[in-house]
Amino acid sequence: MEVDLPDVVAEVTAQFQRYEQALVSNDVAVLDELFRKDARTLRYGIGENLYGYGEIAAFRAARSPAGLMRRTARTIITAYGRDTAVASTLFYRDSAPGKVGRQMQTWVRFPEGWRIVAAHVSIIDEAKGG
Repeated sequence: MEVDLPDVVAEVTAQFQRYEQALVSNDVAVLDELFRKDARTLRYGIGENLYGYGEIAAFRAARSPAGLMRRTARTIITAYGRDTAVASTLFYRDSAPGKVGRQMQTWVRFPEGWRIVAAHVSIIDEAKGG
């Protein structure tokens, strides 16, 4: 298996950036598009465990659009072959000083394009001194 084929990393990076823009602008249509429409798709959030596309879409539809701005750091996209990748990033919100968010997404290429099949988001205290 080839790891980090440049064209695959570029494709997933573009989709990850599209996801980020949709997230901070509350573009629910794009967020819904980027999660695989499947009962096995899951998203573990900060305060919720969402099983299946339906639960994820319902969460997005009900979520407040306020306070979504964030900045990311240390983003790593790792591609495994031509059809699977993992995106990992840290994120920071001005509304949560002293905290760092962590996000991981598993992306899979389907006939309709790259889709998230699993995601995990958590927030921890930011380490002091680095």
